[in-house]
This record gives sequence, structure tokens and C-alpha cells, in this order.
Amino acid sequence: MDTLTGLLDGPKARGAFLLRSVLSPPWSLRIADRAPLCLLTVVRGHAWITPGDGEPVRLEPGAVALIRGPEPYTVSDDPTTPVQVIIGPGQMCSTGDGQDVSEGMALGVRTWGNHPDGPVVLLTGTYQLRHEIGRRLLDALPALLVRPAHTAPATLVTLLAEEIGRAEPGQAAVLDRILDLLLVSVVRSWLAEAGSGAPAWYRAQHDPVAGPAMRLLHTHPARPWTVAGLAAEVGVSRAALARRFTTLVGEPPMAYLTQWRLALAADLLREPDATLEAVARQVGYGSAFALSAAFKRVRGVSPSRYRDALPADGGRPGADGAGGLAR
Repeated sequence: MDTLTGLLDGPKARGAFLLRSVLSPPWSLRIADRAPLCLLTVVRGHAWITPGDGEPVRLEPGAVALIRGPEPYTVSDDPTTPVQVIIGPGQMCSTGDGQDVSEGMALGVRTWGNHPDGPVVLLTGTYQLRHEIGRRLLDALPALLVRPAHTAPATLVTLLAEEIGRAEPGQAAVLDRILDLLLVSVVRSWLAEAGSGAPAWYRAQHDPVAGPAMRLLHTHPARPWTVAGLAAEVGVSRAALARRFTTLVGEPPMAYLTQWRLALAADLLREPDATLEAVARQVGYGSAFALSAAFKRVRGVSPSRYRDALPADGGRPGADGAGGLAR
């Protein structure tokens, strides 16, 4: 498994909130739903995104934006347009004075806005991420990442636009997968772009020493790795691997492995039938006690307390689309 595949496996859409917005100027939406990640694309017209503490960025048709939460931001026809609707947690929509406008602005299946024939059409996909595996990737993203139309995956944008308004059996799963493909395509193209500010672990995967080592750790986390054993697999000396890996990745191989194992464990603990002993074996710890000790040392909380703190729905708040805007 290559490093990027392992990390992209974390941010998967499971009951993601998807919406088509049809709008006529003047319009301005304050997004304060505290979602960890939102993908927004313009199908028709244009829009401005204004991050909480950043400068406005204009989106033309075909452009795709990734907005990393949970800080609020504004999407509008013009940066100077006063906010008209606030979208809060659970996709509850209200005016500035608290009036609920969720149902009044509904225009059909996964469609919402202030005019059924408005000149602006936006598509939004909101992830409610609770997976640990993708955290390293998501933390590397800028607060606002915009891919202009000429670099955005036009085929996927068109497909999402065609499918989002359908009410077919299994349509939610279809939309989740399209959203995932769109996210992966945007992130991958950004990481590959010269001067993008890609994190050290991504650049390291192309190194002839650190890259193979990272792939081995990601693919076989349960193996009883040592630096010497990993170096032998890669075909270099122990000292050469330790030096090269630490310089390029930013942490020693065994520290990287610990973080990866605990991220895997945190996600496995979300499964209701997973025992601590079984999780420990899957991620390379000899016993539940050993996993608990490492988990608490690194994360400051025991696996049991971590599991007890998870949302009752398995970490998918709002998975049924309940709330202000119908899924």
C-alpha cells in the first residue's frame, strides 16, 4: 500500500451531506456547521469564498474548493453582500435574527436556494469525518484549497451534478463514492503540483529509501518491526535508514509506525464488536495491555475511554441527513 492510499482511506464519505444550491443575487451564506471538511464546486455562475480570517477567493464554473473546518466561512455572490442565511450544525438554516428558513428554501431532491431558476448553481459535499487514519493528510491541507477549472476533474464534477438530484434506490451510496473520487482527485493533483507545500511524508514516499520503508509499515503494520529488520527489507544499513527516514519524514521509523498503528487502532475501536485484544493483534501489539499503554502514553487517554467518548452512531453525526436540509 502506498502512503497516500493509506491516508486517503481515512476520509471516506459515509452518509455525507450533499446539496445543490440554486441562487439568484444578492445572496450570502455563512457556513458555521463546524464540519471537518467540505467540498464545493460551481456548476453555473460564480461564487466568492471568504475564510474566517482570509481574503475572498472567486470561484468560476468548474472550479473545486476544499474547505477545512471547523472554522466558519462565507460563500456569496460578492464579498460585500451582507450575510442572509446562516447554516449551522445539523445543516439548520436560519436568518441573522434566528428565523428558520430550512423548509422555505427547499426546491426539490437535495436542492435548495432562493430561486428555482437562479443563475448560480453550487454543489456541496460535507464530510462528517471521525476517522483517525486521514488526520495526517487533512492536517496538511490548507484551510482553503481551490483548484481552478482547468486543473479540476471536470468529468467527476459533471457526474456529481447529474446524480445529485436523483432519488434512485442506493443513491446515497452512489453520491458518496462520487464525492470520494472527487476529493481524492483534487488532493492528489494538489500534492503533485510543484510548490504546493506538500507535507514531508508525501515527498518522502518518492525517496528510494524512505518510500519503500513507509510502504512496508503501512501495508504490514502488525509485523514485529525493528529498525534493523525494516532496513534489511529495504536493502540498506540500519543507520542509513534511520538517518534518511528521520530527515525526510520528520520522525524516526518506529515513532512513525507507532502513530500509524494507533491511528488504525482508533478506527478499529469504532467497530461495536471489536475487542481490545483483537484490535491489539491487528495493529501489531502483543496484548490489550500493551496497546492500552501505548494508546494512553501517546494520546493521553485509554482505549476504553476513547471508545466511550465516541458518538452513539459510530462517529457519523448527521449521517441520515436529518436537520435543516433534507438529504
